[in-house]
Amino acid sequence: MHKHTLAILLGSTITFSSAVFADGHSDVKQLQTEGKKTIMDLATTLKKELTGAMKSGGPSEAIKVCNTKAAPLTDSVSEKHNWQVGRTSLKLRNPENQADSWEKAVLEKFQQQADEGADLAKLAYSEIITDASGQKVFRMMKAIPMGDKCLSCHGSEIKPGVAKQLDALYPEDNARGFSKGDLRGAFTLKKVL
Repeated sequence: MHKHTLAILLGSTITFSSAVFADGHSDVKQLQTEGKKTIMDLATTLKKELTGAMKSGGPSEAIKVCNTKAAPLTDSVSEKHNWQVGRTSLKLRNPENQADSWEKAVLEKFQQQADEGADLAKLAYSEIITDASGQKVFRMMKAIPMGDKCLSCHGSEIKPGVAKQLDALYPEDNARGFSKGDLRGAFTLKKVL
């Protein structure tokens, strides 16, 4: 598989360097802009739902939102923007969000960069690959840092009632034990070119 490395994010917002590839593909900057808007839409949509749930019923209500609304909301954003959108992690709560080999490699690179002191809020990566069927695909990931509010369901000190609910809904849960600022996972996008 021939890959073209594009960019690693540097700066206070999601920005990428632009490149024209040997295959003549020059609309990378436009794809990055579209991808950025799609990520922002998904992040805002999910945050709004989770914030509302936390205010109305605390972590237990937020867990219900994650369990019943996160996937349909993600699908809605995917359809709205005409991208395949998702979230993944090296430490999954939901096995349906399992990283493919490309995503896993990017997540491992993000973790390495985090270990070296990189600001996860500014970390993103995009690349044009040729998939197994020979199609050119634009792939993009944006790191998700662990925030304070996320610790009640993903931290080291989860209340017993919350842990019991997580155990019931996510029997294969590995997404606990995080600290503020850790790499929680990443938004992942792709678009066939």
